[in-house]
Amino acid sequence: MAPLRIGMVGAQFAARLHLENYCPLRGAKVEITAVASRTKGRAEELARKYNIPHVADDYRALLDRKDVDAVDLCVPTDLHHELVIQAAKAKKHVICEKPLTGYFGKDRPEDLVGLAVDRKTMLQEAVANCEKVVRAIQQNKVQFCYAENWIYAPPVAKLKKLMQVSKGTVLDIRAEESHSGSHAAYSRKWKTAGGGALLRLGAHPVSAVLHLKQYEGFLRGGKGVRLKSVSAEVGQHTRIESFKKEPQKWIVDQWEDVEDWATMIMNFEDGSQAVITASDGVLGGVRNTMTVYLSNAVVQVNINPSDTVVAYAPAPHIFGDEYIAEKLETKAGWNFASPDEDWVRGYPQELADFADCLLSGREPVSGLALAVETVKTIYAAYLSAEQGQRIELAESIPLGAYCATTTNRLVRTK
Repeated sequence: MAPLRIGMVGAQFAARLHLENYCPLRGAKVEITAVASRTKGRAEELARKYNIPHVADDYRALLDRKDVDAVDLCVPTDLHHELVIQAAKAKKHVICEKPLTGYFGKDRPEDLVGLAVDRKTMLQEAVANCEKVVRAIQQNKVQFCYAENWIYAPPVAKLKKLMQVSKGTVLDIRAEESHSGSHAAYSRKWKTAGGGALLRLGAHPVSAVLHLKQYEGFLRGGKGVRLKSVSAEVGQHTRIESFKKEPQKWIVDQWEDVEDWATMIMNFEDGSQAVITASDGVLGGVRNTMTVYLSNAVVQVNINPSDTVVAYAPAPHIFGDEYIAEKLETKAGWNFASPDEDWVRGYPQELADFADCLLSGREPVSGLALAVETVKTIYAAYLSAEQGQRIELAESIPLGAYCATTTNRLVRTK
C-alpha cells in the first residue's frame, strides 16, 4: 500500500508537534509532501528541518496538488471550519486540530466579541459552522480526523481497559486541563480563539468525558450514554484588583475578552456527572488529569504531571538545556521530568491511527461526531454561565441526519 501523502497547513507549535510525531511513520505509512504558511519563512524552516520537498505561502496551493491526499490543519481556531470545507471540496481528507470551530464575530470588526455578543447567538453560529463542516465532509465523501490527543493517551487507554474488566458503573468523573497561560497571540481574543480557557483547554477533558461515556454505553451492549444538560461558571481571575497590582506576573495576563478560568458540570442521562476545570492561572507546568469514580473502583489518570521521573535541583542552571516538562516556570526544586511527553499525551498514537484510517477507509477513534459534540457542549456551557442556569441539550443526532436538522433542535434553554 502506498504511503498517505500529507500536506501540512501551519508552521508553528502544533505543526512542529505533529511533524515530530509523524517521524516514525514516514516512509512506510506517511509522506509529508508539502507545508504551507502565510509566513513563508517559517514554512521554509520546517521544510529544512523535516525534509519536506515543497513549500507554499497559501494553503490553496496544497489543495491543488495531486500528490497530497490529506491536509493536516495546524492553524488558529477561527480558520478551522473554512479550511476544512475548502479541503473537502478539493477531495482531500482532513486532520484538524481541536477545537473544530466556534463563534468568531467576523462581521463585527469594531467589537471585542466576547464582551459584545450574547452566548445564545454564539451557540447558534458555532453549531451552524459545525453543520457546514459535516455537510462538506459528507457530500464530498472524504474522511475527517479530529486531533484530540487525550483519547489516545496511554493512561486513558489503560483506564478504558480497567473499565472494561471491572464492569463497574461510572458514577463521577473529575477532569482538568490547566497551566499558566498560552503564549500564542491568537488566544487573547474571542475573534480568533472562539473562546477562552473553557474552549482552548477544556476541549480536551470535555472530549475525553464524552468519549468515555460513549464507551461505557457500548460496553453494556447499547448506544453511548447521552449528555443531557450542562451548567457552568467562567471567570477572569487576572482582572482581580490585587493581582493587577502585583509587580511581577508569573502567569499570562493579556487576555482581552476571553475567560481565563472555567468550571462546568456535565449531567448524563443515566444520572452520572462529570466536573470539568480549565484554567490559565495554574503554576507548576501543565495539568492534564482525570479521576474516574466507578461503583467498584477508582482510577486516577495523570497525563501531566507524571511521577515516572521526579528530579530535584537546588538551582535552575543545573539541568541546563535538558527538557523537563511543558510550561514549567523553573527547573529549580522538585520537578516531574517527563521521559517522553508526546507519547504519554497520545500524539504518536493519534497520528498512527489517522494514517491507518485514511489508508484503509475505516473511521478513526476520534472523529467528526466527537468534534461536533465537543463544540456543542462547550458553547452550551458558555450560555449557562451567561444565563446562570442549567442548559438542557436535545438528543445527540446521528451524523447522517445532522445536516437536515435546525439549530433549535440541538440545544434548548430550560
